[in-house]
Amino acid sequence: MRRKVTIQSIADFTGLSKFAVSRGLAGKSGVSAQTRELILRAAGQLGYFKDSHVAHVSNELMDTDSRSWSGTILVLFPNVRYQNTDSLYWGPIFNGISSRLNQKGINILTLTEPTNDSMFSLLNPEAIMGIITVGTISTPVLLDIKRLGIPVVMVDHYDPCFHCDSIFTDNLSTMREIMTSVISKGYKSYQFLGNIRDAQSFYERFLGFRSALEDNDIELNQIPALMGPEIETFHETFQAAVEEHGLPEVFVCANDIFAFFALETMRNIGMTIPDNLVFTGFDNTHPQIPFLATVNVDKELLGKRAVDQMLWRILNPNTSYEKTLIQAEVIIRN
Repeated sequence: MRRKVTIQSIADFTGLSKFAVSRGLAGKSGVSAQTRELILRAAGQLGYFKDSHVAHVSNELMDTDSRSWSGTILVLFPNVRYQNTDSLYWGPIFNGISSRLNQKGINILTLTEPTNDSMFSLLNPEAIMGIITVGTISTPVLLDIKRLGIPVVMVDHYDPCFHCDSIFTDNLSTMREIMTSVISKGYKSYQFLGNIRDAQSFYERFLGFRSALEDNDIELNQIPALMGPEIETFHETFQAAVEEHGLPEVFVCANDIFAFFALETMRNIGMTIPDNLVFTGFDNTHPQIPFLATVNVDKELLGKRAVDQMLWRILNPNTSYEKTLIQAEVIIRN
């Protein structure tokens, strides 16, 4: 039997007092937003938020084509500049969600991540069939959603505090496929470029990158700063790193945008871009960049499958949660 996770065990894990942990879990004043985020993350990792009942699989599963649909699905975006309907990556995902809901005759309501609880207090859970989150959503907001008691499907995000269905690109396998191709060309010096804390997908891509190097006995001499550059300070971080450590043979980028920023930085500071410097990308959003390899992600399909999973969850609420992986196409260039 799994040992029950208590407030004391969370306090021991974080080094905080039971008082601070208790108030942080309850969302009460007396702890900073940063400390509450730490408490919630630790609680999720320890299994504090796991459902008290064990989900069971029904012998008679309902099919989504077995009924006609009506109602409203809420689509929640992070309240940030880069994850919205105008994005080269997130925009097509939203289009996939929207077109699939229109096909099923379901209304769509969009919302950016609220900065306080008042927005969710205005929502009537009985008027919303479910919520599809697109991109990284903060833990406190996810816990506020949990209190609504309605189905949730997350696209391209994972949080140990919140268990639900999720839709991802198969990042790990696809990155390993890229690395196998690049390594076969004889390159020995690599740097991963991208903030692995920004998205679960970035972290999974880094794991694929690292494991491929290990499998081929290639030493990883990763520059830590290149694994965590914020978009707002990317140019300064990248410039400082390459001026101190020099350039690798290959930059393996978390997505195409990081490669674009790297090339832009090198041009802005007057750095010569060697002819033998290689970039690999992911998501295929910047075809003008001469990548050795990138990945074409079927972004609209991610959105459509999120809707399909939501309808399945509505009809089969007691089945185990599912993580759906969408295969992506690796594009290798000469």
